[in-house]
Amino acid sequence: MVAHVEKQSSALRNKKEKTMSYLTTKNQYITVQGNKIAYRELSKGKSKLPLLMLVHLAATLDNWDPKLLDLIAEKHHVIVVDLPGVGASQGKVAPTIPGMAEQTIAFVKALGYDQINLLGLSMGGMIAQEIIRIKPDLVNRLILAGTGPRGGKEVDKVTGKTFNYMFKAGLERIDPKRYIFYKHDEQGKIEALKVLGRMGMRTKEFADKDMSVPGFLTQLKAIKRWGKDSQDDLRFITQPTLIVNGDKDMQVPTENSYDMHEKIKDSKLIIYPHAGHGSIFQYAEEFSKELITFLED
Repeated sequence: MVAHVEKQSSALRNKKEKTMSYLTTKNQYITVQGNKIAYRELSKGKSKLPLLMLVHLAATLDNWDPKLLDLIAEKHHVIVVDLPGVGASQGKVAPTIPGMAEQTIAFVKALGYDQINLLGLSMGGMIAQEIIRIKPDLVNRLILAGTGPRGGKEVDKVTGKTFNYMFKAGLERIDPKRYIFYKHDEQGKIEALKVLGRMGMRTKEFADKDMSVPGFLTQLKAIKRWGKDSQDDLRFITQPTLIVNGDKDMQVPTENSYDMHEKIKDSKLIIYPHAGHGSIFQYAEEFSKELITFLED
């Protein structure tokens, strides 16, 4: 009888674990330098090091593809964060990319980690590069997705592109990510709607706060400033590095991914076909497998 009850309990636990999802993961909070910072965790303790994932321009915790995060969390401890002034986090958005990197380092320190694996998407990838410049021993392995180096091709044009795509999306009453992250053809629309549909399944009970307009504008200025800065040789990045993009990234041109691959010694490059800025969401299953293999090598 006891064995039967234990077996039932185990089955219930397994069922609960299988139904758990990023969609129903609520914000947690930690005080960092006097500000209450919002973050979410999946599969704590599942891997030796956590994977910290830094999101793109104008994004909060709700703008991660839940399918991708669930797939990664099957094997790894995942942490995502709203930096100061973003979403539900207190404080102000840093006016520079290096300033955002300093904020991220303070967050990791507050959580008590001496080392992490780090993934940066778009603006998050810019911040990730600056984290390594400031504190290289913090990062074990690096993943740069849909991003470019300081002074890279058209990085300083992200502001203008963003407003153009927002205007186009506004006319069609669709999320601007449809044009920022996906190809502008019919197949791109189909792929965009799949991902946006998954993100849209999150209910208010588990939702983050929206990005503020002043915070968004500060981020845009920081990216433009970083893009106009001197070109980087990236020699300071010596960690194992995985670079990922779509073959037609119109927000941060794919050429930047090839450039980073050339500059970062022994880096690995993956270019997904018929994809753009949001390739890691469009190819969630394929990318999660590549990522897990990369982290476990």
